[in-house]
Amino acid sequence: MKQRLIQYKDSFSFIGLMVAALFFAASVTPSLLPRTYLVQGILSGFALAIGYCVGVVLVWIYQFFGFREPGGRTQTIAKRITAGAVAVLFVGFVWRMTYWQNSIRDLMGVDDLETTYPYRTAIIAVLLGAILVTLARLLVAASGWLADRLDRFFPRRVAITIGFIIVGAVVLFLSNDLVAKNLLSAADSFFAKLDERSDDDVEPPTDDAKTGSEASLVNWDSIGRQGKNFLALGPTEAEITNFIGEEAQRPIRVYAGVRSRPTMQGRAKLAVDELKRVGGFDRSVLIVATPTGTGWLDPSAVDTVEYLHGGDTAIVSIQYSYLPSWITILVDPQRSIDSARALFDEVYGHWKTLPKDDRPRLYLQGLSLGSLGSEESADLLTIFEDPIDGALWSGPPFPSKQWNSVVRNRNPDSPAWLPTFRDGRLLRFTAQENSLQPEKEWGPMRDVYIQYSSDPMVWFSPSLAWNRPAWLTDPPGPDVSPHLRWYPIITFLQIGFDLPMATTVPIGHGHNYAPSSYIDGWVAVTQPEYGSPKQVEKLKEIFRLKVAPKP
Repeated sequence: MKQRLIQYKDSFSFIGLMVAALFFAASVTPSLLPRTYLVQGILSGFALAIGYCVGVVLVWIYQFFGFREPGGRTQTIAKRITAGAVAVLFVGFVWRMTYWQNSIRDLMGVDDLETTYPYRTAIIAVLLGAILVTLARLLVAASGWLADRLDRFFPRRVAITIGFIIVGAVVLFLSNDLVAKNLLSAADSFFAKLDERSDDDVEPPTDDAKTGSEASLVNWDSIGRQGKNFLALGPTEAEITNFIGEEAQRPIRVYAGVRSRPTMQGRAKLAVDELKRVGGFDRSVLIVATPTGTGWLDPSAVDTVEYLHGGDTAIVSIQYSYLPSWITILVDPQRSIDSARALFDEVYGHWKTLPKDDRPRLYLQGLSLGSLGSEESADLLTIFEDPIDGALWSGPPFPSKQWNSVVRNRNPDSPAWLPTFRDGRLLRFTAQENSLQPEKEWGPMRDVYIQYSSDPMVWFSPSLAWNRPAWLTDPPGPDVSPHLRWYPIITFLQIGFDLPMATTVPIGHGHNYAPSSYIDGWVAVTQPEYGSPKQVEKLKEIFRLKVAPKP
């Protein structure tokens, strides 16, 4: 038994282990968000496994091209020097873990950590890395076994290639058709049940003029949890009246859930019919809002615009999913686009038939996956003859084509995390601090993107694995650690692990957008009646108190 363990230990590649150690060291450097030791351990475990595989592949390539390996004493000395240098680097990086994590926490107003528990991180990483490497070695062994059986029919290298292809195809089939589908099915079932629940403080409306009432075209029970919250928990007439100092109107909100109608087109038509019933097209401002993956509409986005316009608003939305955005965006981001297009086409189709001097100003709004769908809903060729009035998008996710195009073609003197685009008459960007330049003249349509430099939903991209991102500038964004560096493969892993935690950070950072950012955006886009500098500061203070952490 002891002899077998020694043989197993000796079977590992020295170069593979050294590269694995380097990958581990790089993985503990800061990314966009703070990490717990558990998340860090899992991340570093994947880094270890990938690093080992990279090292083995490098050795294989070296040997494939026939380069000679140093032997005897020269090889021993080279290994000792390499191991010593890697050990020093490894220890140095691990020693800096707490400092690096606190460099992010300081920027986000989070209490510093006394320790990041490097021993716990290392134990989790080594265990997970060993499991992953063992699985990889088993797959290689299976490929070799299959190649041995194919030797009698094909040349050796052809047999090895076929063996790898067959094993790879089986693994892909098992991971996609069994593991991934079952995991997705379990997530779908869990979030579907969660969507059917109602929060304790949410009751069906008794006012017939509200969506979900007995007189409504939309059945209350068909609306998901987030849709019910949207319909029931907005600002009241009294709250808006208190803000503007005069009689306010009751804001109109319309929402159709995934169970309201079986198809997106059906839900869109139902929502617009309900919008007509409750008088949404008679308001001064009409907003087509695309929700996130769970059907959630950010109160910081929708509540603020209702205050700014004294309640003279109508907001309409339909649900397309109940999965979190970070899952939906990886599985089927097209859902948000198709849903947003269906709703916009229905709204726009009726809106453009109304007299131009007696119809609401029409705007688009979306956060996260909602931003992705919303920005593609209003096809330019469709609205060219009769344009809408503008849009406010926040946290545009990385697959967003329009956003990507604008950032890529930004003015060269502006950073990717806060770009300027041409003369700014059509489109502007802002972040935590208002960067919308109110003194500059706008065109007839006003579009604004809100994006934070620490938002992984915005900055994640597959190209991070091999390409240094444009957003990693010197100086970095205001809430990005100055110690963040790009490492091939590692940075891709780090930002990927940031995605599920994007909303766990304090408001005003990551994917957690602050009311003040929306207020600045809505003032710029909609030019509200109640948007004077004094009123804006008053409204920001109201929402500051609403979102302040409880003592």
